[in-house]
Amino acid sequence: MSDGAVATTLFGVFMVATVALGLLAVRGKGSGGGLAEWSVGGRSLGAVFIWVLMAGEGYTSFSYLGAAGWGYNFGAPVLYVVAYMSCGYAVGYVVGPTLWAYARRHGLVSITDMVAHRYGRPWVGAAVAVLVTVFLLPYIQLQITGMGVVVSTISYGAISLNWAYFIGFAVTTGFVVVSGLRGSAWVSVLKDVLVIVTLAFLALYVPVHYFDGYGDFLGRIVEEKSAWLTLPGSGGSPYGEGWFATTTFLNALTVVIFPTTVAGYLGARSADGLRRNAMWLPAYNILLFVPMLLGMAALFVVPGLTGAESNLALFKLVVDSLPAWAVGIIGVAAALSSIVPMAVFMLVIGTMWGSSVFPLVPRWRDAPGGGRSPQKAGSQIVVVVAGALALVLTYAAPNTLVRLSLISYEGMAQLVPMLLVGLVWRRLSLVAALSGLAVGVGVVCALVFSEHDPVFGMNAGIVALAANLVVTLVMTYVGPADRDERPDRDVLARDPLSDPAGSPDAVPAG
Repeated sequence: MSDGAVATTLFGVFMVATVALGLLAVRGKGSGGGLAEWSVGGRSLGAVFIWVLMAGEGYTSFSYLGAAGWGYNFGAPVLYVVAYMSCGYAVGYVVGPTLWAYARRHGLVSITDMVAHRYGRPWVGAAVAVLVTVFLLPYIQLQITGMGVVVSTISYGAISLNWAYFIGFAVTTGFVVVSGLRGSAWVSVLKDVLVIVTLAFLALYVPVHYFDGYGDFLGRIVEEKSAWLTLPGSGGSPYGEGWFATTTFLNALTVVIFPTTVAGYLGARSADGLRRNAMWLPAYNILLFVPMLLGMAALFVVPGLTGAESNLALFKLVVDSLPAWAVGIIGVAAALSSIVPMAVFMLVIGTMWGSSVFPLVPRWRDAPGGGRSPQKAGSQIVVVVAGALALVLTYAAPNTLVRLSLISYEGMAQLVPMLLVGLVWRRLSLVAALSGLAVGVGVVCALVFSEHDPVFGMNAGIVALAANLVVTLVMTYVGPADRDERPDRDVLARDPLSDPAGSPDAVPAG
């Protein structure tokens, strides 16, 4: 067999095993359950499953491709990923259990549910669901792009990039429709084993194979590529100290309310499990240094990569020097690093529509519960539609992996005041929250689409968030006050440690 046939066959076997594992995970549970079972695993996932699931969201195809590509192109600026994820886990230590207790007390399954409940307006949740979908589609596109690049590369060009994109879409869509969050957690275990093994191998193999070890490798970087080791990096990069600090701060706030992160929170069995998870997750960040370093190693082995080709820096090292079976296994690890987060992204889009949009339609709202609920069926249809839209965007508007992820984060950041501030500050009114959100989103779109990101050396999203907060505060104090007669307990969120009603035994599952 040719190298392409060997690697592709191995990849195909693992993809079939992935779908089978997803089906096994929900056997007797998710297939006949309602929306809560499909979307948040029946709120019953233990600490290990939550850890691998949330770690899987953090280690995506970007980590294999985009991180290596940025290491190749710029060097030090790519460390923002490690910085913001570590800071985000610290913020999540407090925010995660708080959101978990709030959702569990009121029977909520998504951030759009939380917004609708907080402000007492179901249509607000539906509007936020539409907005969040728009900002998540680029992230799904990012994963489709990443998986497509992996499939095409490990097939040694036998599978075209366009067909590889479709394969990524088809496998992930079928997987998430049948398996839900529980299946994603199970597959995350397989993915994490492969990621740890393959990256540990590459961290040892590449410096020894292409250099005389780490001493020679790092010495050459210091002597020949020193610009890659300091901010703003090489080649007149705009990603200097100001951008690094503002991006780290913005993303650390945003990651804790990212719908996929919240899905992990809400799937947990207990708040204590989330706290332990926040302490364990930073250990996974160690793996991120490997593709970053290997991207810089590729500077000496495959020089001259430009544009989107730089995302292939790591795989160029792999394909050129390893046997086909090893290429296939590394390709499977990278592909699963796309499938797991993409599945959760698509899942939360379907969940938001199923819990916040469809209930506004009388046909779905008045349908009897039980069995395969209309909300769940509608959510699964939305999953397919969202994946198809992201696939079309992949063909029609391709972009670099990092740029896509930044657009998603900058847009999602504008929900921080409405959600996080709103859940702890009763005075924040709906008019103020919506006004701030509109201004923040408008500023983000204006700066991004006019190619003014970074702006004044700062992340455009932080500038938009500042404008968002100013408008929110001004409108809160000068605008009309909300007349909500509900007590604070029904409106605001409290950390379970400070609220006895937040204990697992005292809070109804909803």
